[in-house]
Amino acid sequence: MGPRWRRTTRFTRHLIDDATTITDAELDALLAFEWRSRLTAAWLIGVDRRERFRARLGDLLLASEVSYSGGAYCFALARFGTHTDAEILTAYLPRTDPHYDQPAALGALLHLDAHLGTHHAARFTEPDGLWAAWAEGVGHLGHPSDSPAELRRWTDRQCEFANGWERP
Repeated sequence: MGPRWRRTTRFTRHLIDDATTITDAELDALLAFEWRSRLTAAWLIGVDRRERFRARLGDLLLASEVSYSGGAYCFALARFGTHTDAEILTAYLPRTDPHYDQPAALGALLHLDAHLGTHHAARFTEPDGLWAAWAEGVGHLGHPSDSPAELRRWTDRQCEFANGWERP
């Protein structure tokens, strides 16, 4: 995800071209299929900052119909960068049924808090709060849990990557 990878320039040029040329109808179609197409669509939406898909991505995140794509929804919401996006993530985070997208959601919410000067994530990250309980629970399932700071760094990296390769 950075300029040091020797194919980064070519890859990102294609990514930006695809994100700017794909139609809304094509994105809608991709969002209606399985996790790979949804992940791809959400990344293209996030790269091009197509905020008109905010509600749809929020609905898909909250529905958690498929695994793996939720991280891309969170990336797109982080890229949009508004209070509404933080509210969507705040609504999602207390859920404990699907355990696979909480790290991406918390990272995106922490990223938005830093960007917006808010503290939406504070109630999740306080000592013995929801994040600590969640991390302990997935630890019992054998899944590692990154710290909130590491989750934010990952979202920051994703957004910096997209910011660094935008068209002028």
